[in-house]
Amino acid sequence: MSKTGISSPFIQSVDNKIRKMIPLTPETPNSRAVSASLVKLGNMPGALLPVLHDIQDTLGYIPPECVDQIGQALNLSRAEVHGVITFYPHFHTTPKGAVHIEVCRAESCQAMGSAQLEAHIRQATGCDMNSTRADGQVSVDAVYCLGLCAQSPNIMINGEPCAHVTPQAFDELYREHTEAVSV
Repeated sequence: MSKTGISSPFIQSVDNKIRKMIPLTPETPNSRAVSASLVKLGNMPGALLPVLHDIQDTLGYIPPECVDQIGQALNLSRAEVHGVITFYPHFHTTPKGAVHIEVCRAESCQAMGSAQLEAHIRQATGCDMNSTRADGQVSVDAVYCLGLCAQSPNIMINGEPCAHVTPQAFDELYREHTEAVSV
């Protein structure tokens, strides 16, 4: 019986294949985290997206040096794995700051003043769009819809959606988040 509790020759062969391929990658803290995600989720059909989400949830990003390890374990090419990572803007290949701000640039938010909010955020954080501040503590990224269109403009801070954000509301949210992580 496989780790998933399903007994089938296919699942067992996939499980064995994953377990055999994981040690081929040089041992690093990142590769150990990737290995753990692959062991946990690599048996499921269509495992790539759940594995990538789990890796990013664990490490905060998907290390480019682990793309081969993921592809080998899931029997995918490096190009296939890289293509999925770069297609979805949610996935990051570099670490983000302790405070990660995502600013919506969709039409509804633009119509409600997101450009002015974006300028205020850049000034308040000292961080350009789609970058991480030099000290590595704050990242600001543009996104194209957070699904809160009726409550524009909106942002997300460390995964927390915030609606009807004004520059003054942003300052308060930013202060709360920076105090929480001692930036």
